[in-house]
Amino acid sequence: MPRWKALPEGLDPQIREFTGQLRRLVDRAGLSVAALADRTGYSKTSWERYLGGRLLAPKGAVIALAEVTGAQPHHLTTMWELAERAWSRAESRHDLTMEAVRVSQARAALGERPAPARVATATYPGRSPGPVREEPERDVRGEPSRGGPPVGEREPARDGAAPPGARPPGRPSGASPSRGRRRATLFLAGVTGALLVLAAIVFVPRLLDRDDTNQHAVPRSSASVRAAELPEGVRCAGADCAGEDPEAMGCSGELARTTDRAAVGTRLIEVRYSEVCGAAWARITRAGPGDTVTARAGGRTQRVTVADTGDAYTRMLPVAGPGRTRACAEVGAGTRGCAGAD
Repeated sequence: MPRWKALPEGLDPQIREFTGQLRRLVDRAGLSVAALADRTGYSKTSWERYLGGRLLAPKGAVIALAEVTGAQPHHLTTMWELAERAWSRAESRHDLTMEAVRVSQARAALGERPAPARVATATYPGRSPGPVREEPERDVRGEPSRGGPPVGEREPARDGAAPPGARPPGRPSGASPSRGRRRATLFLAGVTGALLVLAAIVFVPRLLDRDDTNQHAVPRSSASVRAAELPEGVRCAGADCAGEDPEAMGCSGELARTTDRAAVGTRLIEVRYSEVCGAAWARITRAGPGDTVTARAGGRTQRVTVADTGDAYTRMLPVAGPGRTRACAEVGAGTRGCAGAD
């Protein structure tokens, strides 16, 4: 049974080639997806999406993969840039398609209103009558019915009494006074609904764009992040993340980035920061048993001792932004190094 599932049909050739190269590097290194997640700091779910062609790996994940597999980062990032352009083009085509669908829906909504009822007009001598409804026997204008004189102008009985079946001029037979009101109400309801749909299509995206702009312009404090604003899979924000595992809380992977790093002997110490979670932590790679790594921010400290060869990271510290955390490692025979804020 093959290890990898077939890539999605219709995938751009550049993305397909790039994803295939990622798979080959993972196979060559003999890594499982779980081991790859542990060594790169990106979650197992994220790598399954990257290697399955369902999501384009971010550049940070590509560089991390090159580090753990011994590949040349330059060549791999060049392939990533080509795939990223192809992915952007595909997203643009998708956006245009969705925009066309929304416009089509708006037009359909505006077109689904009943035709306005024609207003009855009087018939004047010497002028041909205007168009009437499809029920000539209910004509309210006194126009000639098929094969007979105009309604209301029938010859009266010789004794002055109205002939049988005659009705007062200008009053339709069988016409309900409420029918016109019902049609007018339906017409107004249709127009109102169509205008609401059009307003939602036009203004809601602008409001969302404005919210995104404001979020980028004004740094968010950890206290202002509410649970309702968190992306799917993220389980904490700000002070709620204190002492929590970044992987278990969904703060790592593509939601985190390295803000500072330093080499300590053969080890690499990094400060990892997640804006969504409003938290930071320290990570060490290529560590040995007994190595320790410490994260400090705002008078708080998180520390972990490596039990086996590999990678390790501390638990999280709530921070108001990047550049506020210091990560230090003590490895081997007392060798020490730090990265990040003093």
